[in-house]
Amino acid sequence: MDNHERQLEDGIFIGNQVDKGNLKNPISRALVNGFDKRLFEGLTRLAPRSIHEVGCGEARLTRAMQETFQVPVHGSDFSAAVIDGNAQWAKDALSFEQLSIYDLDAQRHGRDVVVCCEVLEHLEAPERGLAKLRELGARAYLLSVPREPIWRALNMARGQYWGDWGNTPGHLNHWSPSAFARFLEGGGFEVDAWYNPFPWIMVSARIRE
Repeated sequence: MDNHERQLEDGIFIGNQVDKGNLKNPISRALVNGFDKRLFEGLTRLAPRSIHEVGCGEARLTRAMQETFQVPVHGSDFSAAVIDGNAQWAKDALSFEQLSIYDLDAQRHGRDVVVCCEVLEHLEAPERGLAKLRELGARAYLLSVPREPIWRALNMARGQYWGDWGNTPGHLNHWSPSAFARFLEGGGFEVDAWYNPFPWIMVSARIRE
């Protein structure tokens, strides 16, 4: 995928590894379009009444969710710089908050549907992050992570990150589909549907009774 300039905040990469809204490579564009299509298929099936996107980054998807479903959407991200940049998009039904996933609070941050895409692979304590998502008590969750080892193989095929066996900078956790299912089950979730736009894992899940 096309690279763009990245910044560090508190030693952590902020925003997306690529500028997904302005991709020049046609293959990269096709992959991201496939991701978006499957994400919105999942959300359409869930018919959200409100949405919280945890780890919203530069709000590309957050804004699209609000425009598509015309429901209140809240976007949170640990990065103050990213949230400051998103202030220009805020309106009555679209809000943003600087917030770590570890500081989620059910009363303040719970929504009907929680979306958390491309976040869990970055966490030093993914089980703790997943537990905080569960505490929100949402009716449904839509979650995605890179599909491994395919993700790293694709990076190496395009000549990227050879020194780290194709691992994208900032990716601390790696899941195959079966491993991700076990991770979710261990955290008290049940997978309802698989979407898996190549080369990602994407699921709709709910809290297990």
